[in-house]
Amino acid sequence: MSISQTSTAIPPRHREEGECAPISLFVYNRPEHTLRTIDALRHNWLASRSDLLIFSDGPKDTAGSSAVATVRKLIRNLDGFKSVTIIERDQNLGLAQSVIRGVSQVCAQFGRSIVLEDDLLTTADFLTFMNAALQHYAHAPRIFSVSGFNYALRIPAHYPFDAFCFYRSSSLGWGTWKDRWEQSDWAVSDYRAFCDDSGKQKMFNRGGEDLTRMLRLQMTRRLDSWAIRWAYTHYRNDALALLSAQPRVFHIGADRFATHAKRSSAFRQLPLTSDLKSSFVLPSSHALQPQFVSEVQSILRPSVPRKVVRFVRDILSHLPW
Repeated sequence: MSISQTSTAIPPRHREEGECAPISLFVYNRPEHTLRTIDALRHNWLASRSDLLIFSDGPKDTAGSSAVATVRKLIRNLDGFKSVTIIERDQNLGLAQSVIRGVSQVCAQFGRSIVLEDDLLTTADFLTFMNAALQHYAHAPRIFSVSGFNYALRIPAHYPFDAFCFYRSSSLGWGTWKDRWEQSDWAVSDYRAFCDDSGKQKMFNRGGEDLTRMLRLQMTRRLDSWAIRWAYTHYRNDALALLSAQPRVFHIGADRFATHAKRSSAFRQLPLTSDLKSSFVLPSSHALQPQFVSEVQSILRPSVPRKVVRFVRDILSHLPW
């Protein structure tokens, strides 16, 4: 295993056909979460065959530099992977820019990437699933992303596949390809036209009633999220996300240390599956399963009290389009 460090760039190396996809891991100031995330990842069956690229964001201020330094000390002593490359940012980019730049770098060089943040537990077969899906759908342009998270959908035992398609991408343990990632318009240049078309908003919200609102928060600078813009990229391209039929990712970051909204309060979770597999049966068709779509939409639908709270909050903050 090799370990390299750089403050700005990824050392040149091209991915060979059949190699495991590189892993892009984004860390900041949570050493305990980071350690748990890496430990679970290291126990993946394909960890020793996978290149790990860790993007460490810089501190926002002097007060936060100690925690960032602790995380950086931790990640400099890793084993269990084919290689470890550490990219330390001198300045604080924030999660959105850190992910956008980092995934863009890795995809530009390797053509694909598996992406995690510092607060995710994964099953031992997570990388196996992700690599199988990235390989299987490499030339299926309507699939824009794959993920080991499944929004707590309980798949019936008679379902013959290990994955299903949905309108909404997941930001929890996911992967994509260069040609699809590059189709993102991070400025959302057609936002005004989107605002003026209720039909477009309804189509976007097939992935969850909260999507249009989150995009509005992003565009009015009340939210700084790469994920909502990536979800919008799926919608604009009539694209789908492939999700694991069984939960292979578990989010542990919804606590006082979280930088952004507490995601597990918005998304229900199931325990990580114990049904580990060395091979997967993936759908050859991109057809949506209407029952699954309806059930995930129901899972993602906010309760009436939550809707009321959001409405009042928007009124009080004078949230415009």
